[in-house]
Amino acid sequence: MDILIIEDNEELGQLIYDFITNSDYSADLVKSAEDALKKLEKENYRLLLLDVMLPGLDGFNALSKIRKDHNMPVLMMSARTDDDSKILGMETGADDYIEKPFSVPVLLSKIKALLRRAYGENENDVLTYKNIRLNVGARTVTKDGKSLEITGKEFDILEYLMKNVGKVVDKNKLFDEVWGFYSDTEMSSLNVYVRWLREKIEDDPKEPEYIKTVWRVGYKFGE
Repeated sequence: MDILIIEDNEELGQLIYDFITNSDYSADLVKSAEDALKKLEKENYRLLLLDVMLPGLDGFNALSKIRKDHNMPVLMMSARTDDDSKILGMETGADDYIEKPFSVPVLLSKIKALLRRAYGENENDVLTYKNIRLNVGARTVTKDGKSLEITGKEFDILEYLMKNVGKVVDKNKLFDEVWGFYSDTEMSSLNVYVRWLREKIEDDPKEPEYIKTVWRVGYKFGE
């Protein structure tokens, strides 16, 4: 999972959640620090959006607890604009601080900057579809925030398909892109690699959600 949003204002929290998920990031939304700590026991997140003024445990104390076990980037959100609050947030372990009210596109820009700084990601190097995330430069793939062992030709196939989401990719074209036009490898190898890839990314490889076969033509990734 990409981002955990901790915001007790239901309307603002939903606005942030909708904007982030429409920007091809996966996200969870909770309304209290206590709920966030429970989430963090079960799920790995790549970044936290943490409100300061929360019911129960406030953002500063929550961050102190979070930092004992987690080192992902944290962006604090607060209506407190005084320097002391910002300094406290940074000293507690926040990586950045944004004042309310804020522009949601500016918030997204800060999120992208933190992810680039933390994971070395360039926006153009990352392909996402639903809960699948592929980093072209690092040649890594995650599903629901968890790493998948996808390397070599499997990675090359997935990368090409994800660059053509929703399009029918001709089997011969896919083979040439991955193995090369003059390869001596048999075309049947493509079917084998696609089967292996499905076993790694699909919940049910026999009823694929991601890599679908288009009869007599090739494959299509996603809708």
